[in-house]
Amino acid sequence: MLFYDCSTAPNPRRARMFIAEKGLEIETREISIAKGEQLSEAFRAVNPRATIPALVTDEGGVLTENLGIAAYLEARFPEPPLMGRTPDEKGMVLMWNSIVEQQGGAPVADALRNTHPAFKDRAIPGTVNYEQIPALAQRGIARVGAFFDLLEERFQDSRFVAGEAFSLADISTFVFVDFARVIKMRIPEGNTATLGWFEKVQARPSASL
Repeated sequence: MLFYDCSTAPNPRRARMFIAEKGLEIETREISIAKGEQLSEAFRAVNPRATIPALVTDEGGVLTENLGIAAYLEARFPEPPLMGRTPDEKGMVLMWNSIVEQQGGAPVADALRNTHPAFKDRAIPGTVNYEQIPALAQRGIARVGAFFDLLEERFQDSRFVAGEAFSLADISTFVFVDFARVIKMRIPEGNTATLGWFEKVQARPSASL
C-alpha cells in the first residue's frame, strides 16, 4: 500500500489517525497543499481530482475518500474494530461520521476557505478554481457554534460519538474540532462533557500524528 498524506490538512489527518489506530505501518508520501503539489501532473496521475488523502491498495486500486479508505482498512484489518461490530453499531458509526462531516467539517472549511488569503480563488478543493464568498464564511462560523452545541448534547448521554466504543466517528470529530482553531473557534469552556471527551481522545497516541 501507498498512502498520500498532507501533514497540515485535516482530511489526511483523519486517515492518518485511522491507520495509526489500526497499528499499521504504510509507506507514505507527503503532498504539500501549500506548495500546490496536489495539482501536479505526478499526483493527478494518482488522483485526477487532486484531493488528499489517497491510498493505493495492494490490489492496485486508488481510494480518495476517507470513508473508502477506512472501509478498505477495516475489511482487511478488522482488529481493533473502528467501524462497529454489530449491525446497530456499524450504522451508528456511519451515521455520526456523516453528521460530523456535514455539521462540523463542512462549516469549518467554509469559514477558512472563504476568508484566508491562501485560498483566494481556491475556495473549493479540486481542479476547478472558485472565488471566495464572504457570506459563506460568516454562515460557517455560526454553524460551527451550533456544531459545538450538538456535540455537548450528544456527550451528555454517550461516552463516545457513536456509542460506548471509540470509532471512526470520534476520529473525524476530533480532527474537525481541533482544526476549528484555524478560524479561532474552540470548544466553549462551559461544554464540560465535550471537553472531557476531547481530552480523552487527545491522550491517544494517534492524536499526536
